[in-house]
This record gives sequence, C-alpha cells and structure tokens, in this order.
Amino acid sequence: MNLKLTVAKIACAFPQAIQYSKLVAGVSESLEPYGYGPSTLLCSSLCCDEVCQDLDFDFGKKFDKHYFSMGGLAGFPFGGLTSFGAMVNHIPDGGSCLVLYGPHVGVDSRGKAGTVERRGRNQGGACCGSACAAFNSISDIEEWDQEKMFPENELDVEQFYVEKMLMPYRNLLIKAEDPMVELPYALFEAQDKMMTEIVEQGAGAVGEGGGVALLGGIQINTPGDMEDFFLPLRAEVRTNQNELIAEFL
Repeated sequence: MNLKLTVAKIACAFPQAIQYSKLVAGVSESLEPYGYGPSTLLCSSLCCDEVCQDLDFDFGKKFDKHYFSMGGLAGFPFGGLTSFGAMVNHIPDGGSCLVLYGPHVGVDSRGKAGTVERRGRNQGGACCGSACAAFNSISDIEEWDQEKMFPENELDVEQFYVEKMLMPYRNLLIKAEDPMVELPYALFEAQDKMMTEIVEQGAGAVGEGGGVALLGGIQINTPGDMEDFFLPLRAEVRTNQNELIAEFL
C-alpha cells in the first residue's frame, strides 16, 4: 500500500502532528521533571472506537498501565465531573494524573480525510463515524430545536449530544473547503471547553503533592500498519488547584 498521499494530507491538514511513538517519548520526557512517571494515572477521554485505543496502551508503557476511561462517542468526556472525581480517588498515593483527550479523524491511502482502511478491511469506512454522522445530521437543519431536550431514541443519547455540541459549528463546517478536515478541529474546541471546565471544578480533589497534566489534541488514524499521528493542541501542567505551572511539548 502506497501511503505517500496519506502522509502528504496529514502534513497539509494537520501540521505539527507527530507519530505516537514520538509523542509518548516527548510527553514522558517533558513531564518527568514535574514528578510524572509510574505513579501517574492516565485519564483517557478518547472515542470508544477501537482505532483510538493504541494511544492509551502506548502511554501505559510509560505511566500506570491501568488507565481510567471517561470518553465516549467522538471523544466527548461523557463521564463528566462524576467520573473525574472517581478517577482522582484512584491515583496512587503521591501521584498525579495525565488527562488525554480529543476527537479523531482518519486519513486513508488516497489522502482523503474522514475515512480510513481499518484492519482486515480493504475498503475505507467513516472515521470518526459518530462525527461524520453528526455532521450529516446537522447539515440538514438550520438551527437546533431548543425544546428538543432528549433524543427520540433513548438508546442513542451520546450521538444526540454529539450533534447538539456540533451544531454551533454548522455554518463553518458546511462552508469549509474540506469539512472532514475542519470537523475534528470543531470537535476539539467543544471538547476542550468541556474538559477544562471539568478540571477546573475537579482538580481540588487530587491529593497533596499531585497535579493534573492536560494533553488535548486530534488523533489521526492511518491505514494498514502505518503508525498513527497526534496533533497536540493543549499541553499543560497544572497544580491540584488548577494553577498553570508550565506548557510542555
């Protein structure tokens, strides 16, 4: 499989994106002076799609391998403040947490964003499927029905929420040169706002001497055996009082 078009698309659409191995090594090295290491609990808010899990496992080789998951469809932290509060009570004594979050997007062998050839499948498929479906749904409406508080199907609550959170970006997306490139950036903005508010309200429960490191960005899934990429958009070390100590990477 020729992946030159994949590499070119990533470089154009997601500049400064780096491969997982370089990301994990860089984060580990940058956080070590602040006491992050084996006693650091990874708190992951990535999409539940299986193509997203490798990054959790890779970080588990540098930090505590038993990570806490609070993410759902499209990467939104559906666990919310309650799950964050539970997570901080699982941090090893004297340790800190690394919060990894953000949406994902595929780039296939033809250099097309929003799709990727998954393992064992020759044909590409939507990636992120939830995000693509939400975009298609909101493209057909001009404004959100404010009286629509719950989904028609209660078994699809998360997808309903993804659509609602994406609605403010509708006009930006439908006018974009490549909506599938703009889509993960819009999702990240919505998720970043949500995650920073969760950390602001929940950081105080982190134990004495511990802190919170935030690593937010966009996962970029690639075809075949090609290593995936991550575009860091927020990388901060904060105290358990949510005070910014430093930016890293």
